[in-house]
Amino acid sequence: MIREGQVVLFRFPQTDQTAGKLRPALVLRRLPGPHDDWLICMISSQLDQKVPDFDEVMRPGDGDFVGSGLKAASLVRVSRLAVVAGRLLLGSVGEVSAHRLSRIRKSLAEWIRP
Repeated sequence: MIREGQVVLFRFPQTDQTAGKLRPALVLRRLPGPHDDWLICMISSQLDQKVPDFDEVMRPGDGDFVGSGLKAASLVRVSRLAVVAGRLLLGSVGEVSAHRLSRIRKSLAEWIRP
């Protein structure tokens, strides 16, 4: 069962719609309605891709890092979003803290507001 805040595996497509590689993604929220659709964001080990004041770095010393299931310092790329059917999410490797999830959602919401 998918839950908000989980780190799942997903074959995240490139922005030009070419096939991407299997990578971790953060489950942000289930979309309203009858379908099992979820808003997710990509997680990458490419820390140099960070968009300041938007994306979030997770480091091994963070309190929720071990529980996330990530293997190395990683970037939660709030700037790389997708809506996907739950059946395409290939299982959970861990989850982030409720505080981190809230902070990431707040960053996204503040960006969307004019």
